[in-house]
Amino acid sequence: MLTWPAPSIPRLPGTGGPVLVRDTSSGRLVEAAPGPRAGLYVCGITPYDATHLGHAATYIAFDVLVRAWRDAGKQVTYASNVTDVDDPLLERAAATGVDWRDLAADQSALYRADMTALAVVPPDVYRGVVETVPEIADAVRRMLAAGAAYTVDTPGTVGDDVYADLAADPAFGTVAGLDEATMRALSAERGGDPDRPGKRSPLDPLLWRAERDGEPAWDAPGLGTGRPGWHIECAVIAADALGVPFDVQGGGSDLVFPHHECSDSHLRVLDEGAAARVHVHTGMVGYEGQKMSKSLGNLVLVSRLVADGVDPMAIRLAVLAHRYRDDWEWTSADLDAAQQRLATWRRALAGNGGPAAEAVLAAVRAAVADDLDTPAALAAVDGWARTALDGGVPLETGAPGVVARTVDALLGVRL
Repeated sequence: MLTWPAPSIPRLPGTGGPVLVRDTSSGRLVEAAPGPRAGLYVCGITPYDATHLGHAATYIAFDVLVRAWRDAGKQVTYASNVTDVDDPLLERAAATGVDWRDLAADQSALYRADMTALAVVPPDVYRGVVETVPEIADAVRRMLAAGAAYTVDTPGTVGDDVYADLAADPAFGTVAGLDEATMRALSAERGGDPDRPGKRSPLDPLLWRAERDGEPAWDAPGLGTGRPGWHIECAVIAADALGVPFDVQGGGSDLVFPHHECSDSHLRVLDEGAAARVHVHTGMVGYEGQKMSKSLGNLVLVSRLVADGVDPMAIRLAVLAHRYRDDWEWTSADLDAAQQRLATWRRALAGNGGPAAEAVLAAVRAAVADDLDTPAALAAVDGWARTALDGGVPLETGAPGVVARTVDALLGVRL
């Protein structure tokens, strides 16, 4: 799977410190990656529509984490996926009369263009589900052989659907910490089938979907023709890319259950109890009073903003003005404030000198290390820019360059 061009990240004087993040499961601040290496898996897109601001907020947040880790001297491996075969993609393709493969390729290319414009560091490992079907099928066979999965009779198909038996994983439920009724409701809402007859438990997730008429399918010896379920895809790609345990599993807060709960469970069953050490989730971005989502159609698209002449760095600043784990609503005021901030910073950096930059570098480093507190980082740069424009302080010739490199390296904002 193709990624996108990597932005050049300037080197900064010194190194950053340990990066703390809020672990979804415990609610505590923990060091994201305590060793010299850092492994991150972030769930990617299902490419049936363009990148909206909710997507952008998630990938920008984890981009800041990657940048902070690298500034701290860690060897980082960042992995992600593209769910390039899934029910929403197939439904959109059928509704629009487009071949599902063409739709996935077109929207994946648009996503890559959006990430390039926003200066997001590409994953080191970037895998599509289609290219990973053999490895996923092997994992399903292993779960069946271990007694951690079972088949459900599926009339009208050559084979049967395969489900994970969550009873095989005593730790199931520890990611989200939800009660049974809430898990069942969220499963029904977010792609599960808790009322499917023949399942051992309503929450047991699909691992392999037997071929239905008109649907894409792959031949998998021992399973029959079909395609993978959702959660097992990410479990397999993450384990192949990073090994287990790995440091951080990330995504939007709507993925906590059932997706990350189930993918972690699959990892534990497949890899002797090992999974992600820490779970980090971004808040939901709303628009016009509701969560921004493709199903609702209330989307603010990155590509549309850029086509309308908006500087991608202003879009990035508008996102960074909100704490990654908070829910927030996009308004025109967000963009206006970001455009004004970008213009102010650029004016402040245009002179031959500026106020000393060491304190700004230290403040931005401290902010991103403190649970990716990008609003505090922006405020530190705002303070420097105001002082630079107001004058009346001694100027250092190289200070604007240090500030520009700080903003570029740690916040991904190119000035």
